Formats: sequence, structure tokens, C-alpha cells
Amino acid sequence: MKMSKNVRLLTQLALLTALMLVMANTFLGYIRVGVLNMSLLTVPLAIGAMLCGPAAGAWLGFVFGMTSFFSAINGSGGLTNLAFQYSPVLCFVMCVGARVLCGLLVGLIYRGLSAAMPRRPKLCCVLSGLSAPLLNTILFMGSMVAFFYNMDFVQEKVAQLGAANPLMFIILTVGAQGALEAVICTVISAAVTVPLKKVLKQ
Repeated sequence: MKMSKNVRLLTQLALLTALMLVMANTFLGYIRVGVLNMSLLTVPLAIGAMLCGPAAGAWLGFVFGMTSFFSAINGSGGLTNLAFQYSPVLCFVMCVGARVLCGLLVGLIYRGLSAAMPRRPKLCCVLSGLSAPLLNTILFMGSMVAFFYNMDFVQEKVAQLGAANPLMFIILTVGAQGALEAVICTVISAAVTVPLKKVLKQ
């Protein structure tokens, strides 16, 4: 029974990993908005974290982060490309570390909500799905500010936006893009996870 469950979890994780890689290499994964990329990879991350748990969320966050890091290396990552030129190590932490933590936290949030509200599975999925894009934005942009805020390429963007402080820089940079990303991820991840959990009898 335990082996069957492990096989099922690994199969789900493999499918979500494959989906994430396909999305990352098509227009579905990253949609360029100015110097930033609006990412829909938080959708499979959220689904995996809710279906398979925090460790699976961390793994999918790692896959997500690596696709972002490779975008920084090949020059298609906008601000991340400039960050990579300044410090590859800090860029790796920003791209990968932030996403691993995001996936882990989404899984923990869902687990906590499910324990607190066992009779409200749909609400648990909606709130957990919402947490994925929010945490992704907070952790990624927080890392950007922590590591690169004083760099010339960020200060040029700060001047363009007229941001008075780092928090305002994050708000103005993310803007409507972040809200749209949050809505899309929340709706799709909840719409997929709720019926899947019923079918899988989780």
C-alpha cells in the first residue's frame, strides 16, 4: 500500500515537472512585461505542493528556479540577466533559492489550512493557490532588493519609476502584472486541484 502511494506521488511529481519544463520553454511559462517576466509556472508549483506536499513543492520550486536562472544566463531574463552579470551566485540564490522556499511554504500553508479547516477543501485550495504567486513575488523581489538594490541597473529602474523606497519599487515594478499573475494562478490551481484530490481520494 505504501509503495503504491509512493509510486503515485512520484508519477504525479514527474508529470508536473514535465509540464513545468514544457511551459518554461514555450510562451506559457514566461510572458515578458517590460524588463520582467510574468510567470505562470506558479500554477504547477501550487498544484504539486497541494497534491504531493511541501517537499514536492520545494522540488518544483527548484525546477522553476532553474528555468529562471537559465533565462538569466542566456540573456532572456531581463533584470535577472543583469543580476547574473553582477553576481552569478546571488542571482542563483534569487532565482532558485526564492522559488524552492516558495514551493515549500505553499505546501506547508496548504497542510496547515487543511488541518485547521478540514471541511473547507475548496477554500484551502484557493488560499494556497493564491499564496504561490504572492510568495513568489515577495521572495523574488525581496531578494532583488536585498542583493541588487544599490546596483546601477536597479537604480536606473528606480529613477524611471520614481520609487521613493525599496517597497515602492517592488509595488511599482510588479503592478498590474502581479495582480494578473495572482488571479490566473489562484483560479487555475484551485480549479485543477479540487477535482484531482477527489479523484485521487486524498
